Amino acid sequence: MATEMLVGLQVSDPAGYQKYREAMTPLLTSRGGSFGYDFEVSRVLKGETDDPINRVFTIRFPNDDTIEEFFSDGEYLAIKRKFFESSVASTTVIAKYGV
Repeated sequence: MATEMLVGLQVSDPAGYQKYREAMTPLLTSRGGSFGYDFEVSRVLKGETDDPINRVFTIRFPNDDTIEEFFSDGEYLAIKRKFFESSVASTTVIAKYGV
């Protein structure tokens, strides 16, 4: 069973975040992962965190093991340091579920 996550971000630098997505997507797809929905949001009416959210997306992996492998991969971590950390103020994993 595949695993999907619903994630909310506070993107502080859209151009930098776009560079992150462009750099990490080939690595994601090489592991069988993909993005589903992707939204820019202007207002959160109800939330369970104090962190603001202006971007919401789904990301899918073949299984839970692949999630762990992907996010701990050295190449991914280098991309994250180069682009993500300076362009995203906060990350909220809203849900994780099997699909």
